[in-house]
This record gives sequence, C-alpha cells and structure tokens, in this order.
Amino acid sequence: MNPSTNRMLNRVKDVYLYIKENGTVTTQELVDAFEMNQRTIQRDLNILTYNNLVKSVSRGKWTVTNKKVRVS
Repeated sequence: MNPSTNRMLNRVKDVYLYIKENGTVTTQELVDAFEMNQRTIQRDLNILTYNNLVKSVSRGKWTVTNKKVRVS
C-alpha cells in the first residue's frame, strides 16, 4: 500500500476513535485535536459519513453511528 494512503487510513481511523471516545464533537474540536486544517478534517468526515460510521447531529457536530465496527 502506498505510504500516503496508509497515513490517510490511519488518520481517518484516529478521527473515528476520537469521536467514539468523546461522544459528540465539533469540527473545530477535531481541527484543534489533530492540528490539521478544516478541509482535511472535513475530507476525513466525508469518508466516515460515506461508510455510515459517523453522522452529523447538527451543523458542525459529529457523533458515531450504531454500525458495528471492528477496529484493528
């Protein structure tokens, strides 16, 4: 696997786990926690949303869905 792809997958997994551990979080909280720009965080959230792993409970607030996930 391409190293940049592997880094991206690890980052997306870390974002998912952060949301799962902290409950409902804002996009800005994620930007601050991961020290990345908002566009990068939004891209990761889009991936997670597409895979039905997170959902937006209101504008800019995110929480995990009830979908069963096995994280390795």
